[in-house]
Amino acid sequence: MATTEQILETLPRRKPHSRPDSWSDVLVIGAGPTGLACAIEAQKIGLRVIVVDKGCLVNSLFHYPANMTFFTTPELLEIGEIPFATANMKPTRQEALEYYRKVAEHYQLHVCQYTWVKTVTGEDNNFHVTATDRRGGIHDFRTRKVIVATGYYDLPNMMDIPGEDLPKVHHYYQEPHPYYQSDVLVIGGKNSAAIAALELWRHGARVTLVHHEPEMHRHVKYWIKPDIENRIKNGEIIAHFKSRVIEIGDDYVVVKTPDGTLRLENDFVFALTGYHPDFDFLQSLGIELSAEQCRPVCDPETLESNVPGIYVAGVIVAGSMTNEIFIENGRFHGKLIAKDLKQKFREKK
Repeated sequence: MATTEQILETLPRRKPHSRPDSWSDVLVIGAGPTGLACAIEAQKIGLRVIVVDKGCLVNSLFHYPANMTFFTTPELLEIGEIPFATANMKPTRQEALEYYRKVAEHYQLHVCQYTWVKTVTGEDNNFHVTATDRRGGIHDFRTRKVIVATGYYDLPNMMDIPGEDLPKVHHYYQEPHPYYQSDVLVIGGKNSAAIAALELWRHGARVTLVHHEPEMHRHVKYWIKPDIENRIKNGEIIAHFKSRVIEIGDDYVVVKTPDGTLRLENDFVFALTGYHPDFDFLQSLGIELSAEQCRPVCDPETLESNVPGIYVAGVIVAGSMTNEIFIENGRFHGKLIAKDLKQKFREKK
């Protein structure tokens, strides 16, 4: 089977525009798979596009566990009509990172990494975007349209308990090796918590899991759920259900359980309690959010928000219901937006 790189060599490359770097027809905020897909589709209709991200290219995927394998098949991760070639039925994180790098390179996307958008002012067809880089430098962009595809993985759901800000507390899990022979607490009951608990245990950590529900979540992947349940049943991973962590100390945690309050020895905590979109940023742009689920108000056919000229794409369209939109369906948002952009730019001419 040909690799993604070999396939790309057979395809024509896109030529970059020659306008100044700070000017664009469309500025995409977020360089995840959805943001890249939006940029590609806008570029295909002849628009000058700039993509900015406060992290690296596909930053959320980069922060996934190092040895992660996707649940989905490679064709459901494809963007820009570029095949995702892999020898495996399900691609790995490493393969996905390489794939999206190659796609961005093929389309010669103008991506400004480590550039954090702070303000968006102006109006439709004349937006002024201000951002800062890693060194504190200020960058100004002018653009006609804005697409917000900022995802949700950057903002963990906080527990608001004493000690949550200690250095030993992590809201992201990457790999198990540093926690060998350590007392590790995993908070959560979904896929990320189950995977972390199993990997940590298999690499020599003493693992305790705490979840506020009576059992592991029903949506834990079908091949992982019996594994974690058997480890708990055998006492290899200690689990406290219907329980909550109420305090974290330098060398302990306090857990409130149905049978009383426990003080456990502890070296590290993984609070894998989920994530949420940056609702404050959306509101700073003037985008209205629904009362219950914080869904941005937008036209479902075009994804243009209540602010003319500002579009939303990807998981943020679902508001707090982050389990509704993934790469598999969010990648198509670029086509919807590009269709509307093509019509609007044609009308302007």
